Amino acid sequence: MNRKRQMAISLSAAVLSGMLVYGVYWVQLRQLRQQESLMVVVPRQFVPAGVRLSADQLETKPIPRSALTEEMMTDLNEAAGMEVSVPLGAGEPLLRWKLDRYRLLPGPGEATFQIPREYVKSISSGIRAGDLAIVYVSGADSSSRRLFPNPVVVAGVKSAANLEIDNPKNPNLLSMANGDKESMYASRRDANGAIDAINLNLSEEQWLSLDAACKSGEAKLVVAFDSASLRPVAEGDAGR
Repeated sequence: MNRKRQMAISLSAAVLSGMLVYGVYWVQLRQLRQQESLMVVVPRQFVPAGVRLSADQLETKPIPRSALTEEMMTDLNEAAGMEVSVPLGAGEPLLRWKLDRYRLLPGPGEATFQIPREYVKSISSGIRAGDLAIVYVSGADSSSRRLFPNPVVVAGVKSAANLEIDNPKNPNLLSMANGDKESMYASRRDANGAIDAINLNLSEEQWLSLDAACKSGEAKLVVAFDSASLRPVAEGDAGR
């Protein structure tokens, strides 16, 4: 009887010892995996192109350290507020080239309108695609006023030759993407032409208001550069 009891005790001790060894192994393996993985930013769900990302649309998930590339984002704050250039799948790591902090595409409920030349009195020469612009109405028989309460996004500015106004040697949009304010400023000092046409991203209500103000020919638009264009989007959003 004593021998059976000793065998039972020995067997139980062996099982407990094995469980303890396995537990230690599992904890060490988990720690090793955590050390070998990094958290990257991913969308919680499918995101179509043209949508501006908010923090509640994003989360982080671990990937092997060996799979991490320089284009992947690891900071939620870096991705929040940026616009999606191409559709994103749920759970796929966010790549910087798929995002743009400066929106050129119209947002939901908006369209891109080329403003008729006869509607325009003046356009600030420093305006470039991706900027925020303030639109005023100036009329001879009425006091000038601000047309929209918030700045609007400039989708493009063209020369008479239908070329995008920019400095080819120092593209403004590239400087914007890199957050290089000095290069953004420098690129505006040297352009490949004079502004002949401007495209704005407007809602239907905004366009109808603009058209009603100018179609009689008694008033024209003054399009001014908004310095908020040089600040991060979170500070200088168009406020749609």
